[in-house]
Amino acid sequence: MYTFSQLWWVFPASIVFSTVAIGSGVSGALFFSPFFMLVVGLTPVQAVGAGLLTEVFGMGNGLRSYVRAKLVDYATARWLLLGSVPAVVLGAVGADMVSDRILKGIFGIGLLVLAAFLILVRSPEQCEPGDRAVPLIDGKSGGKGTTVIRARDGSVYEYPTCWRVPGVMMAAVGGVLTGMISAGLPEISTTQLVVRCRMPPRIAIATSVFTLAVVAAVGAGIHALSAQPVWQVVGWSIPGVLIGSTIGSRVGKYLPAQTMEKGLGVVFGGVGMLVLVLEFMM
Repeated sequence: MYTFSQLWWVFPASIVFSTVAIGSGVSGALFFSPFFMLVVGLTPVQAVGAGLLTEVFGMGNGLRSYVRAKLVDYATARWLLLGSVPAVVLGAVGADMVSDRILKGIFGIGLLVLAAFLILVRSPEQCEPGDRAVPLIDGKSGGKGTTVIRARDGSVYEYPTCWRVPGVMMAAVGGVLTGMISAGLPEISTTQLVVRCRMPPRIAIATSVFTLAVVAAVGAGIHALSAQPVWQVVGWSIPGVLIGSTIGSRVGKYLPAQTMEKGLGVVFGGVGMLVLVLEFMM
């Protein structure tokens, strides 16, 4: 294992990863966990734990701005946390119990699935609320009232309160993936909140970011307790993401986010294939 001073290059890499992740709206853990495993040489469990801990610090700026803008639907977030928090604990504990070989296989397949989401699924900003509404969900949502979010800038968002069960189930799947491979919750949940539950994109994104912050913190804590912490790595990555997230939040509006998201999906798909090839075919 490298010493702390030998890992100085993690710092500039973290700045770049965080800038691209924040600027394109992609989960930062999709960058860091493969990087920690394939380049730094951490075990899969260590890489996932370090990726989650790095992500917690990296998303601070975005979370702060959404909370300050009063865009979080806390009622929905509580239900998402009901499914995702126990699931991330299950995923994190499960990751520590399986062999490195199996976990790398899960990691590679998970990256391929998430890459497919990035490539094939529209971003929340491009979706119209309810354009893939399901009659069953609409029927179950009937009579549950209306949710009203009053943002700090004076905007008022009003939409039907969605039937919670599908959201809890999706959050549970995303939570297990987050615990095992450090990513998956926002990729699975955010767009579905818009197209299935008619939630406005800004509210869906803010609510998902709030949920992910809690889930990532819990997952990072479980990994820190169950695996050997790699402080010599996160000691460089955390300062890097603090700088990169600030840069990314400023330059993001100038970047072609949709194009970058699709391109990054191809990259992550390639990384997933690389993990599987190196582990099972070499």
